[in-house]
Amino acid sequence: MDKKSKTITVFGTSKATEGDAVFGLAESLGRLLAENGFTLANGGYGGTMLAGAKGASKAGGCVIGVTCTAFKRGQANEYVAQEISTDRLNERLAKLIELGDAYIVLAGGTGTLLELADVWEHKNKGFANADKPIILVGAFWEPLVAMIAEIDPGSAEYIICVETAEEAVEKLKICLKAK
Repeated sequence: MDKKSKTITVFGTSKATEGDAVFGLAESLGRLLAENGFTLANGGYGGTMLAGAKGASKAGGCVIGVTCTAFKRGQANEYVAQEISTDRLNERLAKLIELGDAYIVLAGGTGTLLELADVWEHKNKGFANADKPIILVGAFWEPLVAMIAEIDPGSAEYIICVETAEEAVEKLKICLKAK
């Protein structure tokens, strides 16, 4: 992995399949991240993880997959250049957060919700990764952000919402250049 390259951790659903809109979005995002010199880190398995890794790998980018033996899914997908294996889910998430210079969140289920909640809470409470941007792509999480903002109005300022992969990468370049 290039020491100068910023690593972007991408969270999203493992349930997406080729032909799904979120799968295509993840593949485009992976490609754009690689084309802009970013390293992609994700969970290393299927769904949006596979799609993002495929997009980044085919564009010549570096892909880190953080897997978890507790899932009993075997090894990382074929596009992962560097696999980091963990034993427990909380270790996996901690490693993904540690690796990221920024976080992009795609549509997902409870696992993705857990990932978003963890990085958002770190930022909301001003912990170690408070200076790292959190970018949500698409409208999927907007109702949740609005609902949380009703109770904790300041929390929404830590979230950047965009519609497309292109917008996400442009926001990343702006945010990470400012660091």
